[in-house]
Amino acid sequence: QVQLVESGGGLVQAGGSLRLSCAASGRAFGNYAVGWFRQAPGKEREFVAAIHWNGVTTVYADSVKGRFTSSRDNAKNTQSLQMNGLKPEDSAVYYCAATATTWGRQAARYDYWGQGTQVNVSS
Repeated sequence: QVQLVESGGGLVQAGGSLRLSCAASGRAFGNYAVGWFRQAPGKEREFVAAIHWNGVTTVYADSVKGRFTSSRDNAKNTQSLQMNGLKPEDSAVYYCAATATTWGRQAARYDYWGQGTQVNVSS
């Protein structure tokens, strides 16, 4: 079993920044690709960002490209999502997910999920 725990969410004003963290137990992140997804009330879960198992190659949703950055620290077994220039429409519960096989934009590709952390951006 791989356990994922997100942290770093909170309330921030539009234009501000937050850094989300995802800690893993059971396996090191070096063996997994990691994705970030978010879900707002009444909406479907949507893709935000993902990072390859190599810890370098990344892909982002068009809505966050240039504002969000996904990275990892293998020594700390931690995955991070730096969110800058936050907008009210970024408000959602953010989840990290991991897969030891295929990675991409589709949630179905990921096998392990955290419980999420709430991000609220005020106007």
